[in-house]
Amino acid sequence: MDFGFDAVDDGFRAEARAWLAEHAPGAPDRRGWERTLGAAGWIGLGWREGGYGNRTATLTQQVAWAEEYARSAAPARSGHIGENLLAPTLLAHGSAEQKDRFLPPIAAGAELWCQGYSEPGAGSDLAGVRTRAERSADGFRVTGQKIWTSLAHEADWCFVLARSDPESTRHRGLTFLLVPMDQPGRIEVRPIRQLTGAGDFNEVFFEGARAAHVVGAEGDGWRVAMSLLGFERGVSTLAQQIGFAEELGRVIRAAVESGAADDPVTRERLVGLWAELRTMRWNALRTLGGSGGPGAPSVAKLLWAGWHQRLGEAAVGVRGARASAGPSDWTPSAPYELDEAQRLFLFSRADTIYGGSDQIQRTIIAERVLGLPRERKGAV
Repeated sequence: MDFGFDAVDDGFRAEARAWLAEHAPGAPDRRGWERTLGAAGWIGLGWREGGYGNRTATLTQQVAWAEEYARSAAPARSGHIGENLLAPTLLAHGSAEQKDRFLPPIAAGAELWCQGYSEPGAGSDLAGVRTRAERSADGFRVTGQKIWTSLAHEADWCFVLARSDPESTRHRGLTFLLVPMDQPGRIEVRPIRQLTGAGDFNEVFFEGARAAHVVGAEGDGWRVAMSLLGFERGVSTLAQQIGFAEELGRVIRAAVESGAADDPVTRERLVGLWAELRTMRWNALRTLGGSGGPGAPSVAKLLWAGWHQRLGEAAVGVRGARASAGPSDWTPSAPYELDEAQRLFLFSRADTIYGGSDQIQRTIIAERVLGLPRERKGAV
């Protein structure tokens, strides 16, 4: 695919950059910021059917917007799960009623979503889901636990993968459900405090919670869920890489200022990180062009997860022994402040686990792309 930007794309990029420069510095709280984005038509740029209130944009223009957003230091998005994951899934698998009900509020930044996939015993191995969906007079009732649920404490809705056939195993008998979060006594959200001190991840407990909609057919949840994971690594991957480039730039500047860049090993390490990041960008562009192949999402995850961890190691490495020191007033019972390098290092520890561990990604490539024999469970 020829992924060049033409004059129209450049004009779109200039408009996006100017708008962000005007509005991002004074952005309200994250929910208010979503409404600001929605009112200006910046949510759902790639949606081409139904007329759901968003402006149309080509794929190159979507990339331009994502890159400019990452460069602008605008607030972290709390609506990206609804916009980038659920909305494309509804466009592909949802009914007309579901599209009409849910896409306009997402485009307006009025409703926020979270993703109910991972469980304590079924994280990377998603086919091991045990959360139950039992039929009732008003549809399905959901009972079980989800974990690492990003932004569940802010979300209005959750899309949940649950087992609707109690006799089923693995990927069979699962159903993709839309569950309202405002169900006191039936849904409990418990924030998880991370090493960095942040708490955007959560445990979510469902106790007979009502599911309002089924996306796709009952028992066909695995196909819908896998389709969603394919959308997860689309245009947003390029925006992620712009963020990575900003982080790498800060590490390089720190290395120059501290004198660490005078060390040839450190210089080689930083140049290697720069070269790998460029490779990831071209791989992402190739994938957007439709030539990535069936293993493209797994390859992309393996590339960026390990790279980001190595960047975190480099960030503390250029600072030397000072990187291991915390604030003088630290106590085990109180939150503590971390500097930028320390936060990067600690957060990136999770990169090779969440979103499908490296081991799971390699198994997917081995079995589904290379056609190797399936791994024997319990094999050493």
